[in-house]
Amino acid sequence: MDGGHTMKNNDPERVLLDHGSGGRLSRELFSRLMRAEFSNPLLDAEDDAAILDDLPPGRVAFTTDSFVVDPLFFPGGSIADLAVNGTVNDLAMVGARVLYLSVGLVIEEGLPMADLARVVRELAAAARVAGAVIATGDTKVVPRGAADRLFINTSGIGVVPPGVSPTGSGARPGDALILSGTLADHGMAVLAAREGLDSAGGIRSDTAPLNGLVAAILAACPEVRALRDPTRGGVATAVNEIAEKSGVAVELLEERLPMRPPVAGLCELLGFDPLYVANEGKLLAFVPPDRAEAVLAVMRAHPLGREAAIIGRARPGPARVTLCTRIGGQRVVDMLVGDQLPRIC
Repeated sequence: MDGGHTMKNNDPERVLLDHGSGGRLSRELFSRLMRAEFSNPLLDAEDDAAILDDLPPGRVAFTTDSFVVDPLFFPGGSIADLAVNGTVNDLAMVGARVLYLSVGLVIEEGLPMADLARVVRELAAAARVAGAVIATGDTKVVPRGAADRLFINTSGIGVVPPGVSPTGSGARPGDALILSGTLADHGMAVLAAREGLDSAGGIRSDTAPLNGLVAAILAACPEVRALRDPTRGGVATAVNEIAEKSGVAVELLEERLPMRPPVAGLCELLGFDPLYVANEGKLLAFVPPDRAEAVLAVMRAHPLGREAAIIGRARPGPARVTLCTRIGGQRVVDMLVGDQLPRIC
């Protein structure tokens, strides 16, 4: 260190400002880490833009997201998994087949090179699992104190096949609401890692690419009304958004909400409502009532939907969400105001 502010320009164990200069060190970093892990014809061309000349028929879907999780690594995943899976899942929620991703890294000076290498490896591994090609990207290095170790931006391009059109405004009265698995795993895993909690409870993030599960759902029921992955703001916020856009009331059934006991216990201990805690490998699906059981069976047959459950129904009436409690009462479930758990994705 130099005065506690800048790194020596010959420290091979940490990221230096010169790694973001566009010069020789930038080139070495790209060749040693990024190209070694991400190699494919589009990226290896090293042009200023990737030429996508083989898109299949259908409507093109495009999305982008940024990830600032703290800590970078946590039980069940990392910022790398989140960056790839989050973008893949956003495409999947509109019925798109993911094709290409971009990856932008904003690295704080001084980040251990071993951490960066791990992130790059895990980005590549997550993209392979999702069936996506990392076609282009960028790396910037900022001075110490200008960022918190590492931020990642990912963008994704996919194609929506003909006849598929799930949308956040598509729910209709009578539709069944299906949740693909347990609540609040990701948010509580990150919190537990951040605060040194849950040494024995085994709470792990649920981060996963949902495109395979969505493909199975759409094959069984192309007329799925709405899909949403309940990330920041949790299930409560995602359902409120769909209710508002669709102009329906939604009734949730507390007794049907699936939760892992360690997660439920930590939420109760710390006073968190699991309906508002982020998930990174779950989806919500509004489906016609006569197709609900068939969709549920398909989801439960998939590795990412084994604990799927019908958790509610859409009803006629003003757009709002209510919860029918285990003791027979009802309460309004509003959209999240503020942030229960900052820096979780």
